[in-house]
Amino acid sequence: MQSLDWLVLSFTLLFIVVYGAWKTKGQKSVQEYIKGGNDTKWWTIGLSVMATQASAITFLSTPGQAFNSGMGFVQFYFGLPVAMVIICLVFIPIYHKLKVYTAYEYLEGRFDKKTRILTAILFLIQRGLAAGITIFAPAIILSAVLGWDLIILNIIIGFLVIVYTVSGGTKAVSVTQKQQMAVIFAGMFITFYIILQYLPKEITFSKAIAIAGASGKMQILDFSWDLNNRYTVWTGILGGTFLMLSYFGTDQSQVQRYLSGKSLKESQLGLIFNGILKVPMQFFILLVGVMVFVFYQFNSSPLNFNPKAEEAVIKSEYAKQYKELQRNHKSIEEEKKVLFFNKLTKESKKQLIFLNKKDLELKEQAKSLIKKSNTKVETNDKDYVFISFILDYLPKGLVGLLLAVILSAAMSSTASELNALASTTTIDLYKRNVSQEHSDKHYVKVSKWFTFMWGIIAISVACVANLFDNLIQLVNIIGSIFYGNVLGIFLLAFFIKFVRGPAVFLAAIITQVLIIVIWYLEILPYLWLNLLGCVIVMILASLIELISEKNKRS
Repeated sequence: MQSLDWLVLSFTLLFIVVYGAWKTKGQKSVQEYIKGGNDTKWWTIGLSVMATQASAITFLSTPGQAFNSGMGFVQFYFGLPVAMVIICLVFIPIYHKLKVYTAYEYLEGRFDKKTRILTAILFLIQRGLAAGITIFAPAIILSAVLGWDLIILNIIIGFLVIVYTVSGGTKAVSVTQKQQMAVIFAGMFITFYIILQYLPKEITFSKAIAIAGASGKMQILDFSWDLNNRYTVWTGILGGTFLMLSYFGTDQSQVQRYLSGKSLKESQLGLIFNGILKVPMQFFILLVGVMVFVFYQFNSSPLNFNPKAEEAVIKSEYAKQYKELQRNHKSIEEEKKVLFFNKLTKESKKQLIFLNKKDLELKEQAKSLIKKSNTKVETNDKDYVFISFILDYLPKGLVGLLLAVILSAAMSSTASELNALASTTTIDLYKRNVSQEHSDKHYVKVSKWFTFMWGIIAISVACVANLFDNLIQLVNIIGSIFYGNVLGIFLLAFFIKFVRGPAVFLAAIITQVLIIVIWYLEILPYLWLNLLGCVIVMILASLIELISEKNKRS
């Protein structure tokens, strides 16, 4: 990195932190600290909701996902607009009418105290883990490609977030997320433009799309019912809708964003804004990854994008074999380049499919050699593709901006998570069970300490985490294990009026155990766990209630 990149990166991050802390200083009431004073406009809510979901994982993993597997991942978000409409019509009116601070407060009134506490604890477990991953994801990748110390990076990202989140609460999160989204959008659009400029003059945008299509990267829709396919139209609409309903409707990190709305209408407009913009945004980020793929059809690419992996194998006894694979890989790249500069015919497309398959086999062999040389090195390089392109090819200054994009995204998501974790711990656990007779000033102080505590926990989780198959999938898997169950509890509360607290509490515990077992045994793709968890808890609670009533009568 050049001095200009360091300057751009440092100025951008420090400005966001200082601005957020300064803009929201002096908040004294719980209503101001947790609900942002209820003066947030719809566009701020929409951007805040989007920024909470769009973590650094989105901007590191999603382009890599498209580079390897194409545009199909966008189907994951097909259920989001549907979920936004349902939440606007059902969830938000109830939350606003009851003037709750957290989503879980409602459950005590509808069921009982223990159901509220159980649901809050399920949220704290999964969101506490996710907060650590949102710090760890960019840290481990930046550590690998820049040579920065992983532990120090985890601490820096976590500390920056803690500073303004502790200082200003919900309002600080919303205010800074507007700045962060501006940085993110600017960085991604500039990068997309530069990629197109870097392509050979003969390769227009339409030709680039044709090349990507011939390489199998532009297949967006998959209507198959094959359960082995992670991303299809049906998993997106069915599983995705249930995941998004639970995430945006019951996860306090999102609920807290729109509970700060100036009015019911402002909150609803904010979520509709998110529903309209989110799918195109994800499509665009995937398209950036596809264009990076096209770029590497005309420029040499490594066999493995993780520099630590290549370094490990080159220094090992398998170096000679690996270099032979590199030569074969380069030969395939040259053959493909010749095909791309000519018109893509039926025959050339067949040849391209053959060459891509051969290249994929080389990459698998390379991974095998890397694993033999060092079992601890990560061989899966999806998450390293985009950051490698940024560092190797973007001009000075823009590298710093794109690193600011990645770290801003990490900070925005982590800030929302810490803010929500602290609010839930304060309102649902501490105030409800430990201390109900204190002033607003006391609860604000307690909430700040809980924010700090969760920040330290998140940093600790980040420091001991291990890289998964793909980081964006890891976050969604953690959510899918818990979200279906939580959503089912809320749907029971809203619509199944005869079911009472004891039945729901027992059903929720049984369901959570079942979902963890199903996930562990890999019986279904993780997206289906959202639908399954929701259905199981609703059926079980209803059956337990009916059996209980029958036993009372007999």
